[in-house]
Amino acid sequence: MGDRPKGEFSATTLHSSILLEVGGSVAAKSLLHSYRRSFNGFVANLTEDEARKLAERENVVSVFPNEKMQLQTTRSWDFMGFSKQAKRSSLEGDIIVGMFDTGIWPNSKSFSDENFGPPPKKWKGKCQESANFTCNNKIIGARYYRADGVIGEPDVASPLDTAGHGSHTASTAAGDIVQGASMLGLALGDARGGVPAARLAVYKICWNDGCPNADLLAAFDDAIADGVDIISLSVGGSTPLNYFEDPIAIGSFHAMKNGILTSNAAGNYGPSSESTASVAPWILSVAASTLDRKFVTKVQLGNGKIYEGISINTFDPKKDTYPFIHGGDAGLKGTYSSNCAFGTLDETKVKGKIVMCDAFIDGTGPAEAGAAGVVMQNGGFIDVAFNFLLPASYMSNGSEVFNYLKSTKNPTAKIFKSNTEKDSFAPTIVSFSSRGPNAITPDILKPDVTAPGVDILAAWSGAATVTGFPMDNRVVQYSIDYGTSMACPHASGATAYIKSFYPKWSPAAIKSALMTTAFPLNHERHPDLEFSYGAGHINPANATNPGLVYDAGEIDYINFLCGQGYSSTQLKLVTGNDTSCSKATNATVWDLNYPSFTLSASDVGKTTTRVFHRTVTNVGSAVSTYKAVVNAPKGLTIQVKPSTLSFTSLGEKKSFVVTATVTVSETLTVISGSLTWDDGVHRVTSPVVGHRPSHFEH
Repeated sequence: MGDRPKGEFSATTLHSSILLEVGGSVAAKSLLHSYRRSFNGFVANLTEDEARKLAERENVVSVFPNEKMQLQTTRSWDFMGFSKQAKRSSLEGDIIVGMFDTGIWPNSKSFSDENFGPPPKKWKGKCQESANFTCNNKIIGARYYRADGVIGEPDVASPLDTAGHGSHTASTAAGDIVQGASMLGLALGDARGGVPAARLAVYKICWNDGCPNADLLAAFDDAIADGVDIISLSVGGSTPLNYFEDPIAIGSFHAMKNGILTSNAAGNYGPSSESTASVAPWILSVAASTLDRKFVTKVQLGNGKIYEGISINTFDPKKDTYPFIHGGDAGLKGTYSSNCAFGTLDETKVKGKIVMCDAFIDGTGPAEAGAAGVVMQNGGFIDVAFNFLLPASYMSNGSEVFNYLKSTKNPTAKIFKSNTEKDSFAPTIVSFSSRGPNAITPDILKPDVTAPGVDILAAWSGAATVTGFPMDNRVVQYSIDYGTSMACPHASGATAYIKSFYPKWSPAAIKSALMTTAFPLNHERHPDLEFSYGAGHINPANATNPGLVYDAGEIDYINFLCGQGYSSTQLKLVTGNDTSCSKATNATVWDLNYPSFTLSASDVGKTTTRVFHRTVTNVGSAVSTYKAVVNAPKGLTIQVKPSTLSFTSLGEKKSFVVTATVTVSETLTVISGSLTWDDGVHRVTSPVVGHRPSHFEH
C-alpha cells in the first residue's frame, strides 16, 4: 500500500483510472474498495493477466492476492508480577487500543463503561451500530469489514463477535476488572486486562472462514486515521513474506509512521524452525509461553488406580463408574476405529461408555456416537490443555490405562472435572509457538518477546459455545483459550501501559522498553534459545523504567529497507519519503537501531564477524553512568566500544559499537550471549545471538 497523496484527492477516481488503463472498462468496474484515509491502495477483482499488467506499472509497489490469514486472565497478569496494585498513569483512560479480530461481545462485564467518562477528544472513529450492537464509553468505536460481501452463518453483518476469539483478546488487553470470573467454576478469580481503564476500538476483520487481506488493510487504513494508540493483531499467515508483499508488514509500517506500534502474534506453526511469519522489524512479534497454572484431568479406573491427563474438562461425572471400551473394538464394519475418527464408531457399542482412542482427536467422533467420555493417548501437544465437547482427558503415555482396558473382563472408568495445579517450570515456550530465525532477514531477531499464551481465562461471546461444535450447548461468559493469539494481547496491554506513562514515545522506544526489561528464560529447556522467546518474557511493571531505550523512526527503517535491496522508487511509493537509496543511506541490517544483536553465519567451522552500530537514549536518571556487562559463551566473542556511557541529562543520546564474532559447527547452530548496560539501578539487557540459518544446513 502506497503513501497517501498530500491534500484532497479522489481515491476511487484515481484507482478506477489505473484499472481502466490495465484492463479497459470491465476492469475499471471491478474496483471493490479504495484505501484512502491513511495510505493509498485498492482491492479489485482481476484476472491473472490484469494483475500482471498492474504489477508491471512503474507507480505500483506490489500486487498480491486477497488470501485469508488465520487467527493465531485471572492468573496471567499476576504471574508476570503485574498486580492490580501496580502504579497507574492518570492518562490510562486516554489510551485507545485498536483490536483487529472477530469483533466483540459488548454485553460482557469486561466491557462495562461504568465510571468511564466520554471518549478522548483525539478519537475520530465511529461505531457501526446495529440491532444487536451498540458502543459505550469503554468500546468507543467498532467497525466491520467484508470487501467481497460474503457473510455466512454464524457470522453477522455487525461488529458483534459470534466466535469468542475477539472478545477474549480484547478483554485480555484492556478488559475491566471483573471479580469472580470463571469458566463453569474453573480458573476462578478476578479477570482483568493489562490496562483496565483504557478504551477499545474494535475492527472486525476475521470471520468464520478466516481474515481476508483486503479487510485487514482496510482496518489499518481506518484505525490509523481514527486515532488509536496501539494495534493488537492476533492474526498472521503461515509463510514469511517479503515486506512489501506482506499486508501486515505494509499496514504496520504506515501505523509506525503515525506513532502506532503493532503487536502481532508470532504464529502457531512451531516448533519448526523459521516458522514465524511476523518478521518486520517495526512490528512487536509475540511468542507464547506457559503460566504457572496448569489444568489436570484425572481418570479413575475400575481397579481404583488414578491417572492424570490434561484437558479443560468442565463436566462433573454423573455416575460413579462407566463402562470402558477401546475405539478399536467399537468400530463400524470396514472402518479403522482405533483413533476414533468421526464416523468410524458404532453407536450401539459406544453409547454411554467412555472410549479410549489411540490418537489426539477433537472428540467429535466419540460425541457423535453417544460416548460418555473419551481418554486419548499418543500424539498431539502435551503442554497445552484443550476444550472438548464431552468429558475428556489426554495422556502422553496411556500404556498402563490401555493394559488395564485390554486385560480386564468388564473394565470401567470415570473422568473427573479438571482441577488446577502449579507448574513450577513456567514459563516455558509452548510447542506450537512459531520459531525464528527470521526467514526474510536472518540478522533481525524474531520473535521479539514472549507472553502467556495457554490456559488464559478471558471474556467470551454469548453467541458462541465453548468449542463451537454444533453438539456443544455450553454458553459461557468467560472461556479458557490458548495460542499466540492469547499471548499477543498481553503484550498489547503492556505496550498500552507504557504508552500511558510516555504518550510521546515512539513505537520503537516502547518496543525497546519491553525487550530490554524482559526476564530471561531457562536456556536448558529451550534448545531454540532466543529463536523461541526473543529477548525474554515481558515484565510490564519494570518496562516503564527501562533506563535506556533503542529508538528508531521511519528514516531508520527506510535505510534498513534500502540495505535489503528495495529500490528508491518502491520506497517512495510506499512511504512517501523522498529519501534516495544511495551509498550514503544504504545502511546495513546491523546498523538498524534494534534492541537485539543477531548475526548469521553460513560457513561451518569458520568465524563470522559483524559490526553493530547502536545509539541509546537516556530515559532513566538524568546523571548516570552505564557500564557494559558482556556474557559471551564459547564460540561467541563480544566487544563493546566504548564500554562506559555517561549521561548528564534526560533525552541525551550516546552511540557505541558492538563487534561480535561467532563460530558455528555442524552440531552447534545457535549460540546465545548478551550485552547489559548497568548503572546500578537499571539493567538494560539485549540478547546477542549467533546462528546458522536452516537453509545453510545441508
